[in-house]
Amino acid sequence: MPENIGFKLSRIPRLWRAVLDERLAPLGLTQTRWVTLYHLWRMGGGQAQCDLARAIGVEAPSLVRTLDQLTEQGLIERRPCNDDRRTKRIFLTSKADPLLERIDAIVMEAKSEMLNGITQEEIALFEDLLARIEKNGLRIQTQIASDV
Repeated sequence: MPENIGFKLSRIPRLWRAVLDERLAPLGLTQTRWVTLYHLWRMGGGQAQCDLARAIGVEAPSLVRTLDQLTEQGLIERRPCNDDRRTKRIFLTSKADPLLERIDAIVMEAKSEMLNGITQEEIALFEDLLARIEKNGLRIQTQIASDV
């Protein structure tokens, strides 16, 4: 296995986010805001705040400020959960729809450019390889945790 594969695997997501940040900057969105909106859109509205945080990969308290900002912009609203009053559910507003359509178009264009020259078969193989690497990493992580 090439010695630098780990570095390449860590560099690609940073590069991907940098390309998207640059292209989404004219919309007035920070990375934190567009990532939050995009995840909520993809997951479907009405997500619990803790589930949204988990999907994004941040701690729930870290998400609060971003949600406050998106609420102030009129892009989301928080509603109490009917089953658990402690839980807030996050919903997109109609004001977010055209913005999310624009974000999605920019993301799809960037994805197309980033994957230029790579066949569908190669992409499928790469996704399979990444899944296997992730599975191995999770197995190792579980072993380490059980050894402690």
